[in-house]
Amino acid sequence: MTKRLPVTPAPGALEDYAARFDDLLGVRAQREGFRRYLEGLLLPAERNKTLTALANTEPVKGAQHASAQALQWFLSESRWDPKSVNAKRIELLGADPKTAPNQGGVLVIDEHGDRKWGKKTAHVGRQYLANIGKVDSGVVSVSSLWADEGVYYPLQFEPYTPEHHFEKGKASPAFRTKLKIALELVERSAKMGMPFRAVVADSFYGEDEGFKEGLGKLGVGYVLALKPSHSWWHKEGTIGALWQVAEGAGWKGADEPGEWVEVVRTFRDGHEEVWWALEVEAGPYGPQRAQRALVVSTDPEGLPDLSTWYLVTNLPHPGPEEDRALGEEEGALPAAGLSEAVRLYGLRMWVEQSYKQVKHASGWSQYQVRSDLAIRRHWQLVCCAFSFCWWASSSDFLEVDTSPAGVVAAKKDEEDAAAETAERGGKGDRGEEAAAIVAESVEEGEGVAGAVRDGVALLEGVLLGSAPAKGVR
Repeated sequence: MTKRLPVTPAPGALEDYAARFDDLLGVRAQREGFRRYLEGLLLPAERNKTLTALANTEPVKGAQHASAQALQWFLSESRWDPKSVNAKRIELLGADPKTAPNQGGVLVIDEHGDRKWGKKTAHVGRQYLANIGKVDSGVVSVSSLWADEGVYYPLQFEPYTPEHHFEKGKASPAFRTKLKIALELVERSAKMGMPFRAVVADSFYGEDEGFKEGLGKLGVGYVLALKPSHSWWHKEGTIGALWQVAEGAGWKGADEPGEWVEVVRTFRDGHEEVWWALEVEAGPYGPQRAQRALVVSTDPEGLPDLSTWYLVTNLPHPGPEEDRALGEEEGALPAAGLSEAVRLYGLRMWVEQSYKQVKHASGWSQYQVRSDLAIRRHWQLVCCAFSFCWWASSSDFLEVDTSPAGVVAAKKDEEDAAAETAERGGKGDRGEEAAAIVAESVEEGEGVAGAVRDGVALLEGVLLGSAPAKGVR
């Protein structure tokens, strides 16, 4: 067997991580490109993650530089399978007790749009970009994430291709709606044995009956959002909307809550919030029906938009112990009370953090390629870079204190640093800034300075950001 030629090692713990993928990268140039690409993606977010920036060359003329051309070839022309790389990435996450998925987690479904222009880029078109809230030219991807209270990471993704890319438009057999793509992602996760308690998603999915029916056929539970205006057919003079149910639930204050039930959510930094949950029994919804609807709010009187959830779930209402045990034996979905349903949907908040860490800091949208395969490869490498942060957190190199006290202390350090920078007029101390970027160890100095160290900052950003509640009671 021919001995493989060595590659320039990645800095620190990143080399150990990258080496786990070497069997999937057939030639030396692929293994080299894999390391250089991850190094660039892990550099601070202030640095662009375009091909020329990843190769450390100037934007225009630098595109012809050998290092930029090598990364371009790695992304567009080389022969490596992004699906195999994704399977290996998920395998590594599952092998670590800190990140291994469990039955208490959720599968979060969501879509993301990035502005892109031109006519030759795969999947591009004028369409609604949810994250910017308007129609524009761009590329939309539908993704699945696994999450529990302590960790989240992307699982799979698929680009949505607008109808004008197909000769027969929507009538083409190859055309897929975002909802169909989402169902396929759920089905893939189920087939690969990925454990999760329920699928959670926003009202785009919750309002679609076909999507909910599809989840039911797959035998998976869901807790999905509904629009505040969600209503159903009803006779005149009877309740026909969720907001009407909430208004008639008898709320007169915390001492006289009527039908509202107190739910206490405990957050990562240790603080608690009192929310109120209402089990809806009207129209097609009820505790003993196939679908249950819930209204959850911090203020049942005012029902503020930002802290009120309207939810639908197919998870059964908790019944007598003997009935519940019988249902589980028959393969029915496990029951979920109000607190559990609130906990599950609360885990969807990780998707907002995903936009900051995976989609922004790691350069999800900053690819400079046009083909479908190259775009998928870029996205896959972004997922690898993010997953490396969790993987490396189990080593001695990355030590992040995730306890409430540790999170509070880290947050205070972050606030103190921001205040100190503000006192200097927002410019910061260039000497200290350079010291934070330049590699301090010989190990890091062998590669791109700061690439691994920024993994610490990226991971801390995940833990200190808008993380979901750690517990609900």
